[in-house]
Amino acid sequence: MDCKCLTKNLNALKIKKVLVSQPKPENGKSPYFDIAEKYNVKIDFRPFIKVDPILAKEFRLQRVNIPDYTAVVFTSRHGIDHFFRLVQEMRINVSEDLKYFCISETVAFYLQKYIQFRKRKVFYGATGKLPELFQVISKHLEENFLMVMSDNHNEDIISYINQYQVKHGIGLMYRTVSNDFGPDEEFNYDMVLFFSPQGVASLLKNFPNFEQNDMHIGCFGASTAQSVRDAKLRLDLEAPTKEFTSMAMALEYHIKENHKSEKK
Repeated sequence: MDCKCLTKNLNALKIKKVLVSQPKPENGKSPYFDIAEKYNVKIDFRPFIKVDPILAKEFRLQRVNIPDYTAVVFTSRHGIDHFFRLVQEMRINVSEDLKYFCISETVAFYLQKYIQFRKRKVFYGATGKLPELFQVISKHLEENFLMVMSDNHNEDIISYINQYQVKHGIGLMYRTVSNDFGPDEEFNYDMVLFFSPQGVASLLKNFPNFEQNDMHIGCFGASTAQSVRDAKLRLDLEAPTKEFTSMAMALEYHIKENHKSEKK
């Protein structure tokens, strides 16, 4: 079992209240709801960052002509949303031959919101990490890739682009900014889950004197994990791994082990 960072700090306190720093699922269905019921844990959803669109007028200044590209790369569902928003705003017809490369299976399946998944060429990395994504991309270097990014994107992407000599363009299609906490908004959780480096930065911006103490911190993605370490915080849970490909799967294992250790 690949349990990297999944068993740290399990004896510190019983986890009863978890903050997932993402929007609450709109359809009322989520593995997080099942975890909350199964382990009698309260799970709140509250994004630490919010995404603002880069509008078509501003995007045109980047001189990126979307039809010039034969493949598009997405590292998040936000990228998918804003790519299709922009092509609609700019009245661009997306070719049926366009290939889609996604950081993970979860992101790839999100494409179904906009395209007929089975009729398109969709590729994705096995683990949700950049090295695996670029291993897939390296098998298609004849393509001209459009990298869909935010204004403060992960610079590791540029390193991999250079390493594999990928023919590409960069399209900045959205901004990620801190979603500030109000003065009366409580922050009293046993565990907090982060999904981007910007979320960690937002925590420190909102709570400059933050002390972790017994609070568990979990994260999704290597760059998010590194941002936790760079902030000198203790990382108690990291996903994805080979065994736990989603944050929800990893969280359930972590809570199960935490509650088990609390009974001893």
